[in-house]
Amino acid sequence: MRPLFLSTTSFLAGLLLLSSCQQGNTEKTVVKEKVDSPQYFLLRPKLEKEYGYSHAVQIGDDLKISGAVSMDDNGVIVAPGNMEQQMKNCYSDLEKILKNYGYTFEDVVVENVYTTNMDEFIKVSGFRNSIYKKQFPTGTWLEVKGLAIKGQLIEIDMEAHKSN
Repeated sequence: MRPLFLSTTSFLAGLLLLSSCQQGNTEKTVVKEKVDSPQYFLLRPKLEKEYGYSHAVQIGDDLKISGAVSMDDNGVIVAPGNMEQQMKNCYSDLEKILKNYGYTFEDVVVENVYTTNMDEFIKVSGFRNSIYKKQFPTGTWLEVKGLAIKGQLIEIDMEAHKSN
């Protein structure tokens, strides 16, 4: 009786294995081509050319984003003197750049904040809780003497990584 049981068990196991192999062949496999050459993005092409930088570059799964500031397409600071609104405008631009590459704030692994008024930034930094809902990235907060454009209170740069 035992050899018959083993034969039946082996036969059923073989059928299951064969069945799973056949099912696997009917599914389509999508392979995302990994691009290792730099892919550049300009948020405000005219201004970025004048200042001499690219706003973002993706290499493979890594995305590096230059400092975002609160400005319009003509290079004029938006919300002068208002730290909270300038910070929100920075995150709005950063979100546009992340989305361009198919990333979200959940993919951000480094965030650096440069501000001319750390006390004021700390007062409004709670807004970041609405940006980073799962976890906060690593990063540094620095108070600086000045930023690139007069009236600019804050600049935020970041790095993101997308795992396969």
